[in-house]
Amino acid sequence: MLDTVYSETQEKMARAIDALKADLLKVRTGRASANMLDAVRVDYYGTLTPLHQMASISTPESRLLVIQPWDATAMKEIEKGILKANVGLTPSNDGKVIRISIPPLTEERRKDIVKQVGKTCEEYKVGVRNLRRDANETLKAFKKDGDISEDEMFKGQDQIQKLTDDHIRQVEDLQKAKEKEVLEF
Repeated sequence: MLDTVYSETQEKMARAIDALKADLLKVRTGRASANMLDAVRVDYYGTLTPLHQMASISTPESRLLVIQPWDATAMKEIEKGILKANVGLTPSNDGKVIRISIPPLTEERRKDIVKQVGKTCEEYKVGVRNLRRDANETLKAFKKDGDISEDEMFKGQDQIQKLTDDHIRQVEDLQKAKEKEVLEF
């Protein structure tokens, strides 16, 4: 019973860390990344289609994204989709590929991004703590029902706390790494 609570909590916290990693990939740094265009949806024959499903996206240089559509007739729609997604990038079309030059970030913009990263990471810390609270409430309910002893409850709470501390540390490590990446020129 304790093992079930522990393993479920561990799984949920691991999923939270994975979700944070995915969110941090979308944060713009000074370098070009195909993940910057994850939010772009293109009106392709009446259906909003993710850009990565209709074109190959590459980064030949650190400040350049190249988008090569599989269907050349979709070129204009891809450009519209990028502009409509409001990701702060301007595409240029040469008829065969779309190039997006990534402008360098200003110091002020870098600081804003670091604040955004901090806010996002804090939300994930709160989420991890909420998972801890839920697990502890489950343990208390088991004790109240007589399924586990008080000692087992306290032992379970200690395990959950260690798990929480570990995942909070992971969030902080991801935050520091992303802040370093944003602030480096």
